[in-house]
Amino acid sequence: MKVLSILLSILLFSFVPAGPRVEPADVIFTNANVYTANDQQPNAEAVAVKGDRIVFVGSNAEVKKFQGAKTRVVDLHGATVLPGMTDAHHHLEGVGFREITLNLEGITNLQDFLAKVKARVDQAKPGEWVTGRGWIETFWTPPVFPTRWDLDKVAPNNPVILERADGHGSVANSAALKLAGIDQNTASPFGGEVSKDKQTGEPNGMLLDAAQGLVRRHVPPTSPADAERAVVLGVQRDIGLGWTQVQDPGGSYADVGLYRKLYSEGKIKLRIYKVLSAPGKEAQRLLNEGPIIGAYGNRLTVRALKFYADGSLGSRSAALLAPYSDAPETSGFLTIKEESLLPMLEEALRKGIQCETHAIGDRGNRFILDEYEKALKAVPANQRKIANPRWRVEHSQIVNPLDIPRFKKLGIIPSMQPSHAIGDLHFAPARLGIKRLEGAYAWNSFIKSGVIVPGGSDAPVERGEPMIEFYAAVARKDLKGFSGAGWHPEEAVSRDQALKMFTIWPAYAAFEEKIRGSIEVGKLADLTVLSADIMKIPEMDILKTHCVMTVIGGEIVYEVK
Repeated sequence: MKVLSILLSILLFSFVPAGPRVEPADVIFTNANVYTANDQQPNAEAVAVKGDRIVFVGSNAEVKKFQGAKTRVVDLHGATVLPGMTDAHHHLEGVGFREITLNLEGITNLQDFLAKVKARVDQAKPGEWVTGRGWIETFWTPPVFPTRWDLDKVAPNNPVILERADGHGSVANSAALKLAGIDQNTASPFGGEVSKDKQTGEPNGMLLDAAQGLVRRHVPPTSPADAERAVVLGVQRDIGLGWTQVQDPGGSYADVGLYRKLYSEGKIKLRIYKVLSAPGKEAQRLLNEGPIIGAYGNRLTVRALKFYADGSLGSRSAALLAPYSDAPETSGFLTIKEESLLPMLEEALRKGIQCETHAIGDRGNRFILDEYEKALKAVPANQRKIANPRWRVEHSQIVNPLDIPRFKKLGIIPSMQPSHAIGDLHFAPARLGIKRLEGAYAWNSFIKSGVIVPGGSDAPVERGEPMIEFYAAVARKDLKGFSGAGWHPEEAVSRDQALKMFTIWPAYAAFEEKIRGSIEVGKLADLTVLSADIMKIPEMDILKTHCVMTVIGGEIVYEVK
């Protein structure tokens, strides 16, 4: 009887169903300090990846069940791991071209500016164009725009046009103005300004917004080789900083074609959410042909249009509701008319195309909110291809406090760049006066109102470094730790909010929150690995932190050896 009982027990045990079979992972990241941006499981020690997807998030002990004979195990030795960071507003080619043309960043006075221009002019052939970008006169003493006559001293024969860091103003020398046929009789185009000397009426070389095109159309076009080099350089820089996706606002199908070529040749790995310039032929083509979503392994998406409502605060071309405090003769200007904008907004709603609009000033922001609202009312949800279109306002820098709740009411996403505040607020009080700063760079007020705030850098307007952006968001101080009148420290965000600004919130703003933006099973294996724990270290130490590894789709695309 005892023998029979033992036999029955053996038989019953042999029929107990086995647990689910675990496929070995391709790579396991272990001994890590993981912040997932997933509120249901905010922290972990290990991540397992199969193919390009995350298959496990949890403890060092539990991840061992995913280890097979061919599994690569990467010991991170306590390094901090974040979801792959995303720059929600990043001009990719501009970053690359900044590296290969005359880079005027970091110059603090007119004399050094002219010396750097002269050095480049001395290398140029007679009559060859000299172009560059990155100067910001607000850091100079005195903080005044350079003029054509300044440039003529160092470049009397070569045509020169140099773009301000914000891209909304350029200074050209006399040779460039002559080639463009610009003189005292030249009228300013709509959406731009040909600045002129107040006494003589002669153009002084400063061209704002649309007026830049009067000269730029004479600059020889970029060669395909230079364009490719710029993109590759930009991508290499970005992944080395820890970005895994950039959302690239504005451009053409030529850009898209170049990205396709580089992806096909395996020359770039960075994810790109490309936005096409509007209005115009590029925009109409997207409306006619429809979006490109998730090409090259979810690396390339083209589904949005970019409009411009106004210019920039630094160039005094941002549209304000009242005159500039330091230039009462102007309140800036709008750069698009309702008749050009509204029909495209309505068509975009019907065809499922996302729209985003550059707006800096309080009048620019109110204008685009009004236009969005008109379009949303004209095309009710049952007539839209996508009920919630997730339209965006890029920058949302100076917003009248009465307009902040409208973003939530209309379902509009304010896409903002923290570094603008820590740079602009050295001159914003002069431009706006203290009172108008109540609605300036108001990240926390937006979040409290119930909207998300995707974070970006606006590179190459700013440096485009994730640690600067994270620091700016949580500290709201300049890079030296300074805070002054008009800084509104209450608008700083928590570190958890800042983490979401550069991970899950940009993913939502790109309709990608189900596949990326947090470290969760089933999502794309994009990881940013840092040298320090930016969620806990002192604020100033954030600026010393650097990327030690970047992972895109489970592949280590950058690593500090």
